[in-house]
Amino acid sequence: MKSNRVLALCCAAAMSAYGTTAMAADVVIGVPNWPSVQATAHVLKVALENNLGLEVELKNGSNGVVFEAMDAGTMHVHPEAWLPNLEHLRRQYVSGKKSIKMHPSGAMGTQAMCVTKGTAERTGIKELKDLKNPEFAKKFDSDGDGKGEVWIGAEGWGSTPIEQIRARSYGYDTTMTLKIMEESEGLAELDAAVKQKKDHVFFCYTPHHIFAVHDLVVLTEPAYDSKKWVIVPPSPVPGWLEKSSAAVAWDDARLHVSYAVSLEEAQPEAAAMLAKVSLSTDTLTAMTYALTVEKQDPGEFAAMWVAQNKAIVDSWFE
Repeated sequence: MKSNRVLALCCAAAMSAYGTTAMAADVVIGVPNWPSVQATAHVLKVALENNLGLEVELKNGSNGVVFEAMDAGTMHVHPEAWLPNLEHLRRQYVSGKKSIKMHPSGAMGTQAMCVTKGTAERTGIKELKDLKNPEFAKKFDSDGDGKGEVWIGAEGWGSTPIEQIRARSYGYDTTMTLKIMEESEGLAELDAAVKQKKDHVFFCYTPHHIFAVHDLVVLTEPAYDSKKWVIVPPSPVPGWLEKSSAAVAWDDARLHVSYAVSLEEAQPEAAAMLAKVSLSTDTLTAMTYALTVEKQDPGEFAAMWVAQNKAIVDSWFE
C-alpha cells in the first residue's frame, strides 16, 4: 500500500508539473509571413509583457489560419490585417460572427506592380497592361519558355489571389508565368536581377524597406474604381476567378490591429491596449529595414524600440 501511495503522489506531482508547463499563454499573437507584421507582433509582445506582466506567445500562421484561430479562441491577435485584402475575412468574422474586432492602426499601405529603374530604361515598360503583349512579356523570360515571369506574392497573402484576378483582367495571365512563393525568395530573385542587370517585374507594397534599398518604378494603371473592382473570395469550388474582375489600380490599404472579442473578458487590459495601438507607415518601414536589411534579431529590436519609444507605448495603455 505504501508503495502505491508513493507512486500516486509521484504521478500527481508529475501531472501537476506537466500541467504547469502546458498552460496556454495569456495572449497568443498570430504572425503571418511578411516583415512589417512580424515587427509589429514582436513589439506588441514586449509591450504587453512589460506593462501588464502577461505571458505572450507568438505563433506563425497565414491570414486565414489566424482569423480562424481568433474565432476559436486559440489565438487572440492579428497585428496587421490589411483591408481591402482581407475583406472576405472581415465580413465573415467581424460583421458576421462578431467574434473579432478590427481597429485601424493609423498606417496606410499601397500595392502595385513594380520594376527596377534599370528594367524600365532597358525595356521601356511604363504601364501594367504592357505585359499582355507577348513580345513585350518575352523581355521578362528567364527560363527560355517564351513567357515572362512575374512574382505576384506569397501563399496565404490576401493580395495574392487578387493579383491572380488582376493578371487575368489585364490579360497577362497567358503571357506571363505567375509565380507564388515566399517573400524572401521573391526578394532574393530581385536582388539577383539587379546585380546581373536583368529585367524583372514583381508585386510591391508599402510599408516596406525595399523602396529604400532599390530604385523602383511603379507601373501605371487606371485609377481605382470600386465599380470595376469585383473580387470573389478564393474557394475550392471552381469559378471564383472567372467571376472576378479588377483591371484597375488598388485602392489605398488600411492596416488594422485585430483581436478576438473573447480577449475583452479574459484579458480586458490587453484588449483595451490593442484598440489604441498606433504605428505610422514610416515607423513600420523603418522596422522592416531593421529586421530585413540590418538583420537585427526581432526580439532584441522590439525590446530596444519599446524602450526608446516609451511615450508612444505608454499612450496605448492610458
